[in-house]
Amino acid sequence: MTEERPTWDAALIGFRPLERADFPLMLRWHNTPHVREWWQLDPRTAEEVEAKYGPRVDLPSLTRGYIMLYDGQPAGFIQEYLIRDYPEYASAIQVDDDAAGVDLFIGEEAYWRRGVGPLLLRAFLRDVVFARAEVGSCVIGPAASNHSAIRAYEKAGFRYLKTIQVPGEPEPEALLRLTRADLGEE
Repeated sequence: MTEERPTWDAALIGFRPLERADFPLMLRWHNTPHVREWWQLDPRTAEEVEAKYGPRVDLPSLTRGYIMLYDGQPAGFIQEYLIRDYPEYASAIQVDDDAAGVDLFIGEEAYWRRGVGPLLLRAFLRDVVFARAEVGSCVIGPAASNHSAIRAYEKAGFRYLKTIQVPGEPEPEALLRLTRADLGEE
């Protein structure tokens, strides 16, 4: 017996900037097994959440974090940044100067492995990433062994570019890319 996937309504998808009030939620999400499996280097304690996300909320930051919403309810976390703003990473991955990067996780189990991820990601690309005129492409780099994430990103329109080992990361990334044209936003 297979579980039936819900039908998702793209009109119910939204995003809002990460706020301090979200830190308990971020702490809970970072400590769920399905997030912890792929975000091993990220915060596990309230102090670590504060240290990582506090400056991003309080000060202008090169990485902008958002809470993904479905029907007004938090579903997960997503962040975006310009690759060129992180020279070491830019040097490691060697992509176009106009590339943005995104990272995300579905935090709420009700949305995990239920088919909503690609819809959330495409909406974020349209509404946030490619709303920046200087962005011509976007990359995402899941762990090469994270096959379910790679499939979800391909469903969102990303295409495999290359596998790379980023210094300091526990395993190679499968770098996937999507252009403004791929999204139909030219």
